[in-house]
Amino acid sequence: MKRREYIKNMGLSSFGLAVLNPQVQAAELLDLPKEKVETPKPGTGIKIPGGRTKAEAERDAKLMAEKFFNEHELKTISVISDIIIPADAKSGSASQSGVPAFIEFMAKDTPSLKTPLRGGIRWIDSQSLKRFGKNFIACTSKEQIAIVDDIAYPEKAKPEMSQGVSFFSLMRNLTATGFFTSEMGIKDIGYKGNTPNEWDGVPEDVLKQYGLSY
Repeated sequence: MKRREYIKNMGLSSFGLAVLNPQVQAAELLDLPKEKVETPKPGTGIKIPGGRTKAEAERDAKLMAEKFFNEHELKTISVISDIIIPADAKSGSASQSGVPAFIEFMAKDTPSLKTPLRGGIRWIDSQSLKRFGKNFIACTSKEQIAIVDDIAYPEKAKPEMSQGVSFFSLMRNLTATGFFTSEMGIKDIGYKGNTPNEWDGVPEDVLKQYGLSY
């Protein structure tokens, strides 16, 4: 099984979609096609998507306006997310689908994610400095993978890598969720939703079974 297929299966089954806070709509975060959107309320300038309350829309707008990760942290998130879901012949990479912005929003929407994510970035930079004398994003691809290989497989990881394992598992969950709820990821899956099809009538063998014909 290709890595993208493996990540897709994980993202759509055991944990991927579960990461989403019910109050956050991927369409709002990643510019997916939206349902009916009300015009902005006078004096607010905030669009209220169908099925959302004014309070929810205002909260989302407030979170979108805030900034949590600094530039270095966002670059690190981009690199790691692209290691998890790289570009291939079918689709772009995780970062190209908008995953870093998704993770930024999720950290603000779910404050309990802030410390594990920021702490994990510091941990992976510490490992990079210890091994290669530079931050993770400055390492070569081979050096980055050497670190990732030590934390990507929990059952094989050494006890001293436990913090890195937790961080990478969280990043994998968020990356899979962000990618496969983005427009790019949905196209990668091949999901078409409710689309019209052709109706050619009752099959000939069924008509014969009941002695009918057109």
